[in-house]
Amino acid sequence: MGKDIPEVSTPLRQRLIELPKSIEKASGIKILGHFIQSLIFTTDIVLIRNNNADAVMAVYPFTPQPVITHAIASVADKPVLMGVGGGTTKGKRVVNLALDAEFQGALAVVLNAPVDNATLKAVRKTIDIPIVISIISFCDDVAARLEVGVDILNVSAGIETPEVVSSIREKFPLVPIIATGGPTDETIRATIEAGANAISYTPPTNAELMQALMERYRTR
Repeated sequence: MGKDIPEVSTPLRQRLIELPKSIEKASGIKILGHFIQSLIFTTDIVLIRNNNADAVMAVYPFTPQPVITHAIASVADKPVLMGVGGGTTKGKRVVNLALDAEFQGALAVVLNAPVDNATLKAVRKTIDIPIVISIISFCDDVAARLEVGVDILNVSAGIETPEVVSSIREKFPLVPIIATGGPTDETIRATIEAGANAISYTPPTNAELMQALMERYRTR
């Protein structure tokens, strides 16, 4: 197949959050048959419906609630990796949230870095979909996470992300890694070169996009 890909759009659907093309250099991860290079990091249903990412990373800084999981699952037109707690939310509640996310059609569940290994093991015994664990520093015990059933690592270590990814890749050459790509093509490429298979991208907020649109309208 040639490199020229036909593109089809419509007048009302031309406004779209397009992820950086540099992400296309990533190898990708095949999760339950879905090929994923790019993930949009958002829980905003408007942004979820208007982007060209391969999947959604729906993690948020509040106690996970089934009603939120259901809302996101009902509007998403692509696979969702759903946050189910692990920090403030612990134990059996995390297990129940993970099972509910699976029942709502999540492609995978994402657990926060503070989650204990006993909870991870309980989640693994309960659900059939993949488990993603957030890795936030060099101090995280990746081997222990993999031993209790984690399938995918989600590296989010700020400016140290490429270095953390590289350290993990050296020790675990085959483990699937999603990582935050940072704000520029250069940081995305560095993260991919360090060994990330897929990149999560944080889009502009709905308010920022609306402000830009209003400024354009005012100049007409």
